[in-house]
Amino acid sequence: MSIDDAPKGEERGVPAWVMTFADLMTLLMCFFVLLLSFSEMDIAKFKMLAGSMRNAFGVQAEIEARTIPKGTSVIAREFSPGKPEPTPFNTIMQHTIDSNRNSLDALFEEPKEVDEARRHALRISKALEEEINRGDVAVEVEGARIIIRILEKASFASASADLRREFKPILHKIAGLIDSNNGVVTVSGHTDNLPISTSRFRSNWELSTSRAVSVAHELLFAAPLDPLRFLVVGHAETRPLADNDSDENRARNRRVDISITRGLSGDTEDTISVDATPRISTDGSEL
Repeated sequence: MSIDDAPKGEERGVPAWVMTFADLMTLLMCFFVLLLSFSEMDIAKFKMLAGSMRNAFGVQAEIEARTIPKGTSVIAREFSPGKPEPTPFNTIMQHTIDSNRNSLDALFEEPKEVDEARRHALRISKALEEEINRGDVAVEVEGARIIIRILEKASFASASADLRREFKPILHKIAGLIDSNNGVVTVSGHTDNLPISTSRFRSNWELSTSRAVSVAHELLFAAPLDPLRFLVVGHAETRPLADNDSDENRARNRRVDISITRGLSGDTEDTISVDATPRISTDGSEL
């Protein structure tokens, strides 16, 4: 039977929708091909993922997967990060030995003067161990400063600026412990907040200054120290260690501090930076 003899009701060729369907399938295949061409295989992450699958199905992995595999980002690979800002810390390190610790520890490199001050303070504390145990003196460290606190009960009588005779050997020992290489030595007198008015001292300013001068004179007499390194200051009750609300606290505030600041010379410009408070002379006038 020829084509002309075919029934007139039967259509020739494929239906019209087949062409549209074929076009859509071709476009979809091209889309997946493009996706495959943009992707990449990370062997390490694949092994980690395979290990997780083995663990899930009861197979023990030789290497434990510690992180979940993550996809790569085109933006992260193609664009560099912004310029980092300098950190204010000298060194920042993170503890990674213990995975449960996620805090950062900032480690500061201390100046050489601070380390030397601590070693010097340790030597002074050992040399004055007996006096410290009796409560006559105390040794503290503040940065590059070594502070030797002389308490009133062992050094001065009440309302007096004359050193006790039995305390002078202690000052001689302190004078021998002061580093003779460098550093400014500040001798500062302090009182409590109770006002004083005698024939010799009109106020606590004069009393604190006179006590500081007495200590400085004894130090210079006991050892060949350079007077240019010394700065004598009277603070009266302006810098207490404790509140003046009890006899015990007021006794702590009545003291003379010998402060050794390492790393500074005895020039005038350096001494100004050590203590910029007003200097009070023995007659009460401001210098």
